[in-house]
Amino acid sequence: MNESIGQEFMRRTQPFYVSQTDQMTGKTQPPLELEVPENAKTIPLPKAEDIHFPEMDVRAAIDNRVSVRRYAESNLSLEELAYLIWCTQGIKQITSRPVTMRTVPSAGARHAFETYLLVKRVDGLEPGLYRYVASQHTLIEVDASVTIHEKVSAACFSQKMVDNSAVTFIWVAILERMAWRYGERGFRYLHLDAGHVCQNLYLAGETIDVGVCAIAAFEDNDINTSLHLDGKNQFAIYLASTGKKIDHPPKK
Repeated sequence: MNESIGQEFMRRTQPFYVSQTDQMTGKTQPPLELEVPENAKTIPLPKAEDIHFPEMDVRAAIDNRVSVRRYAESNLSLEELAYLIWCTQGIKQITSRPVTMRTVPSAGARHAFETYLLVKRVDGLEPGLYRYVASQHTLIEVDASVTIHEKVSAACFSQKMVDNSAVTFIWVAILERMAWRYGERGFRYLHLDAGHVCQNLYLAGETIDVGVCAIAAFEDNDINTSLHLDGKNQFAIYLASTGKKIDHPPKK
């Protein structure tokens, strides 16, 4: 029986196949995050310690968590967006190694993701594509074109939750950040880490009445092109739409 592509991936990312990594050979580790262009439009976010929402028991958040694909037309506040971003990729500490200690676990604390945000309805933000700069807890504008929403939606096979969302989170993997330590094995860890991040988004959203729907169905080449990524060293790995919940959804 011929080996499938998936079976080959699992076999060839076993530790047995990991040769000397860049870390083993003494190569300097990649930067902890992407550079901020000199002319970038920067938007400060409310600090995590200044954001206060009613508390919810973790058990309640887990019990109530469901995927929500339809959202109210109301905006998210900037505080709500900042809270969701912080809960999924916020930096709590930068150590002397250096590595970032964040609000989610990551293999070897590599934290190989950059968070892109397709914004449609957020108070104080113009619609467009933004990137989160974790070290500064700010956003930078990436693409303010009127076609960016259409491009991302089309790359997600025109799924309605993308069109209807207030914000769609797009997690982009920076391969060298993970491969520097783990080589080919790092491809597995990227996908595991993506699950950690998205689950935090679900639970954080539940505490502020924001619905979330994870999205793995997208056309890789199209989404990467829309985000100006090369698709090889930097590529979209996971998405999630978000928006305020509808209190009384219409009957089907």
